[in-house]
Amino acid sequence: MCDHCGYKCRTKADLKVHIRTHSGEKPYGCDQCDYRCRAKSDLKNHAKKHDGEKPFSCDQCDYRAVRYRNLRVHMMVHSGEKPFACDQCEYRCSTESSLRRHKWTHGDEKPYRCDECDYSANQYGSLKVHKMVHSGERPFPCDLCEFRCRTKSELRSHKRIHTGERPFSCDRCDYRCSTKPCLRSHMRKHSGEKPFACDLCDYRASQFGTLSRHKMAHSGEKPFACDYCDYRCAVKASLESHLWAHGGEKPFACDECDYRTTKLRYLTAHKMVHTGEKPFACDYCDYRGRSKGNLRSHVKTHDTSA
Repeated sequence: MCDHCGYKCRTKADLKVHIRTHSGEKPYGCDQCDYRCRAKSDLKNHAKKHDGEKPFSCDQCDYRAVRYRNLRVHMMVHSGEKPFACDQCEYRCSTESSLRRHKWTHGDEKPYRCDECDYSANQYGSLKVHKMVHSGERPFPCDLCEFRCRTKSELRSHKRIHTGERPFSCDRCDYRCSTKPCLRSHMRKHSGEKPFACDLCDYRASQFGTLSRHKMAHSGEKPFACDYCDYRCAVKASLESHLWAHGGEKPFACDECDYRTTKLRYLTAHKMVHTGEKPFACDYCDYRGRSKGNLRSHVKTHDTSA
C-alpha cells in the first residue's frame, strides 16, 4: 500500500511505478523527443505516436487511439458513463486514476511545497505547474495564434476557440461548451447552487471569479490602473473603456473606414465590425461578442439573473 495516498496494488513493481506519481520521477526517456515517463509500458505506447500508428478507432466519431484503454475511456464521452464515484461527495468520473486524484482534494495533507511562496499541493504535477507562475514559463504554444499556456489540457481547451468544438453538453437543455469547468458552472444555473460565499456579507455566487470581483467592493481594491491619469478600477473591461477617453495619438488606422486607435488590439476588435466576426462565445446562451471585455460584461447579466 502507498504511504502517501493509500493506493493498493497487486505487486511491488506496480507500487514502485505508482510512487513515482508522488515523487515526479520519470526514468524512461524517448530517444526521438523530450518525452519521459514512469513506466516502460508507457514509453512503448508513446513510441507509437512517432510511428503514427493508432489502431483503435471509435465507431461513433473520427477519434483514434494508440491504446485500447484510451478508446474505452473515450467511448464514455458518447455514453455518458462515469462508473467511478467519490464516497465523500457527488463527484463521478470515467477513470480510476481521475478518482484517485480527486480524492486527494478532500485530504488536508499537501506535502509538495513551493520554495518561493506559501503554495502547497497534494500532487507533484500541480506544484510543477504552479512554479511556472514564478518562472513565467509557458511551454505550450498555439500554432494558430500567439497564445501560450502552462499545460497541454489548457492548450486543448484554447484550441476549441479556433475550431468551434463544444464536446461537453448539458443533459437538461441544448447548452454545449468547450470545457468541463464551463459545463459544471452552467449546471449551477439549473440547480441554483451558489457554492462561493462572501465572508463579509450574505452574497453568494455560482462562480469563483464573480465572488472575487464582488469582494473588491468590500476591500476597495482596484488593481487596474490607467497609464495616463489617476483612474483605477476593479475590472479590466472598465479600464479598457476608460482609456478611450484620453484620445491623443492614434497610430493604428482602419483601411476600410476613418477609424483610428491607440492600440493594435482595439483596431483588431474594430475590424470585426466590417467582417462580422464575433469569436467570443457565451457559455450560457447564444450571445457572441467581439472582445473578451464585451463577453465578460455580458456574462454578468447571467450572474445577476441567477
